Amino acid sequence: MTEEAELGLSRCPAALTLRRYIGILLGVGVFTGVLNILALAGSFYMLQIYDRVLPSRSIPTLIALSLLLLGLYLVYGLLDVIRLRVMNRVSVRIDNDLRNQIFEALYQLPLNQRADALGLNPIRAMDQIRAFLTGLGPTAIFDLFWAPVYIAAVYVLNPLLGWVALAGAFILVIVTILTEILTASPLKAMAETGSARAALGEATRRNAEVVHAMGLGRNLLSHWNEINRRHLANHLKVSDAVTAFGALSKMSRLALQSAVLGVGAYLVIEGQVTAGTIIAASIIAARALAPIEMSIAHWKSFTAARHGYLALVRMFATIGDPGPQIALPTPKHVLSVHNLTVAAPGHNLPIIQDINFELKSGEGLGIIGPSASGKSTLARALVGAWRPIDGTKHAVRLDGAALDQWSSEALGKHIGYLPQDIDLFSGTIAENISRFDPDATDAAVIAAATAAGVHELIVHLEQGYQTQIGEGGRILSGGQRQRIALARALYGDPFLVVLDEPNSNLDTSGDTSLTKAIGSVRQRGGIAIVIAHRAAALTALEKIMIISDGHVVSIGLKNEVLRQLVRPAAAPDLRTPPAEEIRPLRIVNEKVGP
Repeated sequence: MTEEAELGLSRCPAALTLRRYIGILLGVGVFTGVLNILALAGSFYMLQIYDRVLPSRSIPTLIALSLLLLGLYLVYGLLDVIRLRVMNRVSVRIDNDLRNQIFEALYQLPLNQRADALGLNPIRAMDQIRAFLTGLGPTAIFDLFWAPVYIAAVYVLNPLLGWVALAGAFILVIVTILTEILTASPLKAMAETGSARAALGEATRRNAEVVHAMGLGRNLLSHWNEINRRHLANHLKVSDAVTAFGALSKMSRLALQSAVLGVGAYLVIEGQVTAGTIIAASIIAARALAPIEMSIAHWKSFTAARHGYLALVRMFATIGDPGPQIALPTPKHVLSVHNLTVAAPGHNLPIIQDINFELKSGEGLGIIGPSASGKSTLARALVGAWRPIDGTKHAVRLDGAALDQWSSEALGKHIGYLPQDIDLFSGTIAENISRFDPDATDAAVIAAATAAGVHELIVHLEQGYQTQIGEGGRILSGGQRQRIALARALYGDPFLVVLDEPNSNLDTSGDTSLTKAIGSVRQRGGIAIVIAHRAAALTALEKIMIISDGHVVSIGLKNEVLRQLVRPAAAPDLRTPPAEEIRPLRIVNEKVGP
């Protein structure tokens, strides 16, 4: 039973896409059959030359046979070009059919609960399949099916020569099986170390400033060299095995051709065959073994494509297919959280447990607590980025509907999210604010920027909203990135706005704009949830939740909760600092209002 069948994944997008082109591949197989028949023309030409033309010394027969052979070779070349062009286009069409799902997998895999999903690279897997389809590997596989026909043709010429050809084919099949056995494990390891090497390289490039400023280059270099050493060691194992067996197959084919000539010479001496038969049998036998030899030479690309296909199968199974979903009404009334328990993707140990609360339209909630208490995990769960564990998968609901009843695109229109780690995308400021919505209007973009208090900042830039911010928004300061990310969260007036440390990079002016933005969300009937260590972010909220060790310690009206929090006997600060840090929070408590 194949791995695909064992996993019950026969209806995954990768399998369905490949099956869609079975008809075209069968057509290529027909082309291959015609090509292989035409490939016999040279052998029979030689047979006719030695057995008919030379004995008769007939020039017209030679010319006629030569012209016929030339015509057959022209047809052969044309059909071979068509076959290769068809395979090239099939590979492109398969890529086009799967590109949307593959891109979605790029951001869904890291959020999935299954740990093995993190080792998959859908782009690399698709590249491996496409590289194989556009190479000579498929040609060799198609030709393999005709090897028995060629051996049978040799057998027709003479049974003894046929048995010699069959023995040679058997030897090459054994070589092919050994190639598969000895390369399977190092190929898998090579793929894993290749992914690890690429991940480290990307992380180093993305954090170039930190690497340079803190002198991490040499330390990371040793880590890079270790991964690279293992990757190259696996590469050498695969290459050595393929090269060795490739040389063995080539040697076997040459030896077989010589064996056919030697046995044929014996048969000529015995008067059982003609000299033309020897030449024809040698050429046909070589043609029979050539696909096997080529398959061994391209075994690495074939195995890589197979691993790539199975990786896509596992990937789509990991992500799952929610199927068609009903377009639900826009949520307008309530966010309810019931017994919410969440673990990090790929792990089973809960970070937060049994979280319960409910917020109605126009309400706001501040979430505070010690570091690593689960605040950011709760934020990720509220916006659907991290999924609750199986027993509580419907724990978060908007107007009674669980988050997974919406598609990601549909839910995203109702969610505004500002993560703790801000990362903008390469493009213009307007594109980032509008979430790269192709139908975004200028008015909607400006409205979001105005709500975030960043409009004036943007228009003072040289190119305004059309300013290209570079990868990750590198031309902007930390405060500018945070305020533009806030505008992105507010774009489209989403019902639920979740802000994780939204004022970590803001000055006093930024804090004021943030307070106005949170207030505007509530005034228009939305729900605002803010995670903060600095109490200035809580000014526009009326409720507070305290989280510690993944559990809700207290929840209620802000003044009441903060009043309890600043008592000397209680943990005094939003981050539960020591008693000497109580004074700043007492001042904050005097500022905040209902």
